[in-house]
Amino acid sequence: MKKLRGITWAHSRGFTSIVAVSQRYSELYPNVDIVWEKRSLQEFADAPVEKLAETYDLLIIDHPWAGFAAKHKILLPLQEHLSEEYLKDQADNSVGASHISYNFDGYQSALAIDAATPIAVYRPDYFKDKKVPETFEEALDLAKKGVVAYAGIPINLLMDFYMFADNMAEKFFTDDCMIDEESGCKVLEKMRELASYCPKEMFNWDPISVHETMSSEDKIYYCPFAYGYTNYSRRGYAKYFLKACDVVSLNGTPLHTVLGGTGLAVSAKTKYLDEAVDFAAYAASPEIQKTLFFDNGGQPGHRAAWLDEENNRRSMDFFKDTLYTLDHSYLRPRYSGYLDFQDNAGDFVRDYVMNGGDPKKTICKMNELYLRSKGEKH
Repeated sequence: MKKLRGITWAHSRGFTSIVAVSQRYSELYPNVDIVWEKRSLQEFADAPVEKLAETYDLLIIDHPWAGFAAKHKILLPLQEHLSEEYLKDQADNSVGASHISYNFDGYQSALAIDAATPIAVYRPDYFKDKKVPETFEEALDLAKKGVVAYAGIPINLLMDFYMFADNMAEKFFTDDCMIDEESGCKVLEKMRELASYCPKEMFNWDPISVHETMSSEDKIYYCPFAYGYTNYSRRGYAKYFLKACDVVSLNGTPLHTVLGGTGLAVSAKTKYLDEAVDFAAYAASPEIQKTLFFDNGGQPGHRAAWLDEENNRRSMDFFKDTLYTLDHSYLRPRYSGYLDFQDNAGDFVRDYVMNGGDPKKTICKMNELYLRSKGEKH
C-alpha cells in the first residue's frame, strides 16, 4: 500500500471535494491511499509552501507561490510529467487566468482545480421587490441602509485595493512603484467611504464569515465583492440561499476583482511521484471536475464544469452568472518575493480604512514595502 499525504483548507469547498475524489481514486487503484489534512483559510494564505512540501506529497496551494516554487523547485514541474495534450486542454478550458496563474516562466507548479474571484452575493428574499446594485454608487446607497458588508481582514482589503487600483490608477505595479501617490490616495478614500456605512465587525471577517453571516442571520443582505462560494447557493447547505452575480461597475467599467482559487501541486520530494502526478491529472480532469468534485462541495477550475447545465441548475446559476467576472479577473504579481509584500501591505490598508489618517503616508509605506520585496533575495 502506497500512502500519500495531502494538505488542503478547512471548508467543504476545499476539503470534502478533494477527499471524495481521493476516495474514488483509491477504489480504482486499491494500492494507493490518500489521506488529507486541513488548515484554516488564514493558515492557507500564510503557511510557507516550502515547509509543507517537506511533509506532504500533495498540496492545495494559492497561485502567488508560483514564482517562489519555480525559483526554488520545491514543487514538481508538471510540464515535464503531463502530456502536452492534457496541459493544452487545461489551458484551453481555464476559467479566467486560473491555469496560467500557476505557470511562472514555463514552470507549471500546479493544476487549477478550483476557480474563484470576488463576486457579488445577495439574499434573493430581500431583493424580491428591490433592484440589485449594478454600479458602485448603487451599492453605496444600499450600504447607507446598513445591510451591506464584505470581508475586512487585511488580505481581503488588500485584494479590494488592487481591484479599485486596476480601475483608477495611473501607475500600478510598475518597476518603480506599487501605485502612484495620487491614485493610491483616491483608492483609499473610495474604500473608506464604502466601509464607513458597513458594520465595524466586518473588519474581523474573511469571505467565509461573510457568507455564513448572510446565510444564517437577518442583518446583511448584500455583499458587493467577496471570494465566491457556490456552496451557499445549494440546497441543504445553509438556512438562507445566497445568489451570486457579477460585480458592480465603477466609472462605467465593471470592476476587475482579484483572481483567487486553488491549485493542486505535487511536492518535489514525494516518494510516490507517478501516483501523485496521476492523481493530480485525475482530479483536474474535466469529467471529475464537473461531477465528483462539484458533487461533493467543490468549486471547479475546469471550464466544462462552469458551463455544465446540471451544475448551474443545482447552484442557482452560480457559474453562469459570475463567469464574466471570473474571465475578467485581475492576476496579481507572482514574483518570488511578492508574498512578503502581500503578507504585510494589507495591514496598512486596513488601518487606514478603519481609522483614517494620512493617505499619503499609507501609500508611501506600501510603496517602500513593495520595492523591498522586489529587491530582496527570496
